[in-house]
Amino acid sequence: MATGYLPLLRTRHALRLLTGTLVGRLPNATAALAIVLFTRAHGGDFTLAGALSAVYGLGNAIGQPVLGRLVDKRGQPGVLLGGAVVAAAATTLFALTGPRPLPLSCAAMAVAGLATPPLEGALRALWPSVLGGRQEQVHAAYALDAAAQEVMFAVGPLLVTLIVAAASTAAALVTLALVGVAGTLCVVTSGPSRRWRAGERDTHWLGPLRSRGLLTLLGSLFFVGLALGSIAVAAVAYADAHGGGMVSSWLLSALGFGALVGGVTYGARTWAGVPERRLRLLMLALAVSYLPLVADAPVAVMTALSALAGLFLAPVLACAFVVVDRHAPAGTVTEAFSWVVTAFGVGASLGTAVAGPAAQYGAARAAFAVAGAGGTVALLVLLAGSRFLATPNLRQRKENDRIVPAEPGFSSSHQA
Repeated sequence: MATGYLPLLRTRHALRLLTGTLVGRLPNATAALAIVLFTRAHGGDFTLAGALSAVYGLGNAIGQPVLGRLVDKRGQPGVLLGGAVVAAAATTLFALTGPRPLPLSCAAMAVAGLATPPLEGALRALWPSVLGGRQEQVHAAYALDAAAQEVMFAVGPLLVTLIVAAASTAAALVTLALVGVAGTLCVVTSGPSRRWRAGERDTHWLGPLRSRGLLTLLGSLFFVGLALGSIAVAAVAYADAHGGGMVSSWLLSALGFGALVGGVTYGARTWAGVPERRLRLLMLALAVSYLPLVADAPVAVMTALSALAGLFLAPVLACAFVVVDRHAPAGTVTEAFSWVVTAFGVGASLGTAVAGPAAQYGAARAAFAVAGAGGTVALLVLLAGSRFLATPNLRQRKENDRIVPAEPGFSSSHQA
């Protein structure tokens, strides 16, 4: 049954929150490219550029769940906006001082990564209350969120290139940092963000990680991230062997286009059945779609295969968001969603690291084989942990995570 996206986008605050989150995440989406371009423009080699990008990525992987836990404890505005401002300040310091002295640049990138606000987790925590608990629209919102990421990761690098061409690499860093603050402001000044509160939580130090179902999901998504990270390297290796130029961009653009189509299509329908079971089927399709990439076929065929490989990515993520929402213990929803970002990002970094030597010694086919292996292991992890995914925490979450009633004088048509 088709639900469409118009009712979702017409819901008060929905379009603002989605747009603000995407804009606020642009610095994170463009960080690797912007850091490499800036470092190279200031005399650094690729080793230094890669090291600084890695420091930023590691800081981000650590900071997302830490700040997510703070959001669950203290609410969204102060943590999100404070993080955005600190991250922007650290990025600006890096742009002003350059890649040397190395201790200062590493410290700036570490702080920028650590302070990056967990906007993804915050938005996904808001959807159930903003949409009045209407599950079909919440699921559509998760799918639209997953699909919109593909647009962001396509537009972000183009925006970096345009700013560099018009001004400088330093201007690109500072501009995108300020854009991130603006996007975060758009989110935290909205009524739902100001009034959202996580429910009562116990003091268990593991937070959401005490949920075995969530741990199973994170393990699976780690290997999906590994597969995607390896595809980025494999696409470059394939391009080197097939004329170079824009070939790698065609493959990666096709991958993103496939994910966009898959996400929009998936979210336009209401799906019957248990999401945990549906996730296993979607993960099976994703794993199978990665395997043909080892064919090392002509460019046109590989472009089509890349689009096919992307087709099930956004549906997998959208369904995984629903599963996170069902398994996160009460009072930990933002942190739980932030752990998804961490698992995916660390997996992608490892995939890049593994695919590099694979491409060096076994060409593009070996690097694409890493993606196939990652997808297969992701499926196996889900299957192995099926019993843990069979017991969600639905009742507890519904009772505790909410948007608090508006203060006197403030009206809202969408309160939980």
